[in-house]
Amino acid sequence: MFKLEEQKLQDLGAIITTTEIKQQPELWLEAYEIYKDNKEQLNKFIENIGNKHGQFRVIFTGAGTSAYVGNSILPYLKNKNDIRKCIIEAIPTTDIVSNPYDYLKKDVPTLLVSFARSGNSPESLAALNLGRQIVDNFYHLAITCAPEGKLAQVTKNDENNYLLLMPSRSNDKGFAMTGSFSCMMLTAMLIFDNLEEDVEKSYIDAIIEMGKNVLDRKDEIHELINKDFNRVVYLGSGGLGGLTQEAQLKLLELTAGKIATAYDSPMGFRHGPKSFIDENTLIFVFVSNNVYTRKYDLDVLEEINADKIAKLTCAISVENENNFSGTTFGFEREYDKLPDAYLAFPYVLFAQTISLFASVKCNNKPDTPSPTGTVNRVVKGVIIHEYEK
Repeated sequence: MFKLEEQKLQDLGAIITTTEIKQQPELWLEAYEIYKDNKEQLNKFIENIGNKHGQFRVIFTGAGTSAYVGNSILPYLKNKNDIRKCIIEAIPTTDIVSNPYDYLKKDVPTLLVSFARSGNSPESLAALNLGRQIVDNFYHLAITCAPEGKLAQVTKNDENNYLLLMPSRSNDKGFAMTGSFSCMMLTAMLIFDNLEEDVEKSYIDAIIEMGKNVLDRKDEIHELINKDFNRVVYLGSGGLGGLTQEAQLKLLELTAGKIATAYDSPMGFRHGPKSFIDENTLIFVFVSNNVYTRKYDLDVLEEINADKIAKLTCAISVENENNFSGTTFGFEREYDKLPDAYLAFPYVLFAQTISLFASVKCNNKPDTPSPTGTVNRVVKGVIIHEYEK
């Protein structure tokens, strides 16, 4: 797919999405450089909130894929910010807007971190306005890909607000969020992880090399789905569990629902959702690098494989002492110390590639996958109702 001539990709309706998936390792380096250029000011902005108020809330927010940014990084970052006195949460804008009284507290200083590709989703602006309306000491960090978007336009850098723009090419032109998702996720990781510079750089180098490896093995990925199937399940633990939400959504979006999708944790999957598996199902498990968690990931892989029901049971995994005995899309063991939150980058690139191939296999057009136009690149038809305290 990645080497097909431009006209062929154009005929398949896949040229935009293919390009935007393929360019991500380059974008990750660009996002890293943008972060470094802003690091001193960002640290000052966040530390000033803690110095002024003591402990404060940080809410990662967005809608759809943008919400999954927060879900994917929250478990890792929750225990990384004692020095900044913040308590990190992930709450979708769609929840904040419909139920602000459940999520926004007047007397709790709050930093809202908005993730947005275009910044034009009605919920993005509404969540920001509700925060300003309800919370006495309210701050906003906008991580967005579109300088012309409404969210960027209303977020001007001052003592209460910070606008951080992603690489220009991360503002995906295709229907599906790909580079926008991974660049916003990487940037938030770097801001709140507080890594030493040499460790930080080693993680960036690792995810870029792993990402290139995924792209180089496109034929291997294509072979995994070169079979009859109509259901796909993604499983993952911790933050990789949050990533399964994005993986299954990408497949659902690009195939316009022609393939049924599900996601869960390996432990949770046994408690009912495992009923989803039949002979037309592909199972992909994002395997953790954590030695303890990995045992549970491998247990469910071996169990499902032994059931001999699914069409394919596949581990996405870094090689280690203990590995799945069945089909594995593996990475070299040199990456076995990389935290799961950073494994998410090559893992999501794998999932995006699966979704691209599946879309074409379903005779869909990845760049414009909704044939009826009822689902749009930027959500439409949302009525924002006035909230009275």
